[in-house]
Amino acid sequence: MTARERQGPLDGLRVIDMSGMISGAFATTMLGDFGADVVMIEHPETGDPIREWPQKTEDGVSLSWKSLGRNKRCVTLDLGSERGRDIALALIADADAVYENFRPGTMERWGLGPDDVHEVNEEAIMVRLSGYGQTGPKSQKPGFGTIAEGVSGWAHANGFPDREPLLPPVSLADIQAAQFALQATLMAIFERDLGRGGSGEGQVIDVSLTEPLWRIFFGEVEAYDRMGHVRERTGNQHPNTAPRNIYETADGYLTMSASNQKIFERVAETIDKEWLIDDERFADNATRVANSEPLNAEIEEWTRERTTDEAIETLEANDAIVGPVYDMHDIFEDEQFDARDDIIEVDDPDVGAIKTFGLVPKFSRTPGEVEFLGPRHGEHNREVYYGELGLSEAELAELQDEGII
Repeated sequence: MTARERQGPLDGLRVIDMSGMISGAFATTMLGDFGADVVMIEHPETGDPIREWPQKTEDGVSLSWKSLGRNKRCVTLDLGSERGRDIALALIADADAVYENFRPGTMERWGLGPDDVHEVNEEAIMVRLSGYGQTGPKSQKPGFGTIAEGVSGWAHANGFPDREPLLPPVSLADIQAAQFALQATLMAIFERDLGRGGSGEGQVIDVSLTEPLWRIFFGEVEAYDRMGHVRERTGNQHPNTAPRNIYETADGYLTMSASNQKIFERVAETIDKEWLIDDERFADNATRVANSEPLNAEIEEWTRERTTDEAIETLEANDAIVGPVYDMHDIFEDEQFDARDDIIEVDDPDVGAIKTFGLVPKFSRTPGEVEFLGPRHGEHNREVYYGELGLSEAELAELQDEGII
């Protein structure tokens, strides 16, 4: 089998996705967006839990699934059965990458561990996502993104200093792990195919939900090791630069970052408070960080007297770095998102014409595509098993009767 032809820089790449929920699924969505042929395996009875997530249409179709499942061909397979294992290995035999996010040890118990994968396909890149990783004393513990957001230090640093730690409103740990898994996959493929001539060998990529989120705190490991510094919650203010905040306006809010001296001085001049420049409390970035509350109060005194549009227009006229605080309605109406085709319309057999995310990022020569949104449970069984694996009609019927597909 070869990967079916698709549009994008990853055309020709074949991915077998055995992951459920978000972390592995978001990575394979991105791969599929840019041309990879992604075949997603779901359990015959239950399917991916995201199929039940809100928001749902009046007919009960999950729009979360339509988004996360897009560009993937979906087949059903009981990986825990002997025949299911054999079929999975047949699919893996010509895959470039295999994704899974079961608890460590599960794939080995099913006969689908790295040794089994590389026995049928020594070039396969096996990407394993789990709460804590495949090794270490906590590796066998179950882990969701919420737990990772706590363990990684993210929740402790997020929020306001006089309030409790704050979790993100999105599946941040899962999405961050997905990005690390995605880039690691492409690194491993480069090494296999091109790096110093190409090794021609696959390998295993071990991605935890915790470590990618922890890794974004650059400088914090070094600061703790050298000085015992622990980052605390600072609300909308940045611990290393000021002014940087969300400021109330007469009709809403705006964001501002004036992280270097020239921009700060331009802001002070624009709000008719040039005296801030000569105030020793705000003489440089370090003193501004130490005195961010009175500085923000002076800025907000000015912004509160103006609408968001008025304040932004005035500040931007003097090259300040400002912007509005959007919700999804605002994004749909924004000319910049529109100009970059960040929202596109796709026809779907279940929900009809519907808007979805455009391709991010943009490629000049090999743009990807949104071929279709999340398909139905087992929609591509016949196409993959009969058309590509070569199973007969009788075998398909038997596998279905036995609950294997």
